[in-house]
Parts: sequence; C-alpha cells; structure tokens
Amino acid sequence: MEQPGIVITGVSGRMGRMLAGLVAASDACRLVGAVEREGHPWVGQDAGTAMGGAALGVTVTDDAVAAIARAQAVIDFTTPAATVAFAELTAQARAVHVIGTTGLSSDDLAHIAAAARHAPIIRAGNMSLGVNLLVGLTRRVAAALGADWDIEIVEAHHRMKVDAPSGTALMLGEAAAEGRGGALSDLRVPAREGMTGARVPGSIGFSAIRGGDVVGEHDVIFATDGERVVLRHLATDRAIFARGALRAALWGQDKGPGEYDMADVLGL
Repeated sequence: MEQPGIVITGVSGRMGRMLAGLVAASDACRLVGAVEREGHPWVGQDAGTAMGGAALGVTVTDDAVAAIARAQAVIDFTTPAATVAFAELTAQARAVHVIGTTGLSSDDLAHIAAAARHAPIIRAGNMSLGVNLLVGLTRRVAAALGADWDIEIVEAHHRMKVDAPSGTALMLGEAAAEGRGGALSDLRVPAREGMTGARVPGSIGFSAIRGGDVVGEHDVIFATDGERVVLRHLATDRAIFARGALRAALWGQDKGPGEYDMADVLGL
C-alpha cells in the first residue's frame, strides 16, 4: 500500500517548516506538496533548500489547487481565511484536512463544517497529548467542584502570536463550561480592565500573556475561599504539535467525512 501523500500549507512558517521536515523524514508518509501565498519569495524554490537544508524534491508553490489535488492529507497551520479556502479544496479532493489554525470565527467554523460533509476534518486548538489530557481533566474537575469555585484560565505565548486568548485556552474554557453544564459563550469573561465590578458567579475568566519565545503555557485555576486547585501544562518544544498533527493526518486516512478532534485521534 502506497504511503499517503501530505501537503503542508504555510510552509515558511514556524510550524510549516517543522512539519515539512517531519513528514519528509517519516517512513509512514510522503511529502508531496508545499504551499505558500502568491508572491512569497519561497515560491519556485525547493522546500528543503528554502529552509536552509538539503533539497527535498518538492517545489514550493502558490497553486494550492494543484498541490491539494494530489494529496491524501493536508496539514494546515495558517490563517482563518486561508484555512477556510483550503477546506473547500480538501473537500473536493476528499483529502484529510488537519487544522491547527486558531482564531477561527463562527462563520469560519460554519464553512469548515460544510466542507466536513465531504471529507474528514481534524481540528484542534492544540495537537499535543498532554494538552488534550488536560482538557479532559478540566471538564471532570469543573463537574466535581461546586459553583462556589471560580474558574480562571491563564495562558502565555511568544511575542509573535497574533490571536488571544489562544485556541488551547478556549478549548479549556469550553471543557470547563461543559463540566458546569453550560456554554462558554454564556460564561466567558475576556481580559479585565478598569472598574469591572465584582466577579459574576459561575463565569470563566481569561488572561493572556505575550512575550519572548514562550512556546505555550496554560493554567486552569479553580479558586474558592481558603484554597485553589491549579491544572497546568507547559510546552517547551513546538515539535509536540507537529508530531500530533502528523499522527492526526495518518489516523484520518480510513475515516469517513465528518469533524474530528485530537480526543478522537488519541482515543481519549
């Protein structure tokens, strides 16, 4: 059986470069495409050479249609607008679409859901095993503790991250809300500033830190009078996200159309 061919979108980005190298070195799949936006200086170059290493035999292209047409899976850590466009192409190609893009709006998610009627889409705000275990723990702790326990989610990332709160923080918030039997849209409190008044009982607060080269840190704080419970995940190597995304792309090869997440991939 031929190894599945994988296309990496946004190949010049931090995750794109890591993913291209990981796929190229894998014995379980093949790198068959590397996509960048029109006008990017990498277009027309060998992906490996553009990354400063040995040639990989794959030329960076801005023709996403042609690249995705020959793919069995697409791994996509780009921007919301690009991801929505790629979802339509992967649906047409019946390829697995692994989405690590964050900052997606409700309208973006609706377009992705429509594409998932034709091909498997695996989307997660975080691809790591540890974070997905943390999501499950957050749900259970929120369900076990009473409404007199306040919930705060604090996340930290590198200075270049453009969206806040992080996709992982929102995953954790959704898990906490589910544990409480509610919806995050009803309970979420964004970053506070000024005279905000007292905390609303049952609300879920978010704080975001941006600085340096922090890969990703997430704390879920449960606080009540006299005690706190803190669940924490620290990422020190971006490779954990790349390995998780590749695992998702391979897992999805025998799956039918639909929306999946990393809990499905990991069997949690």
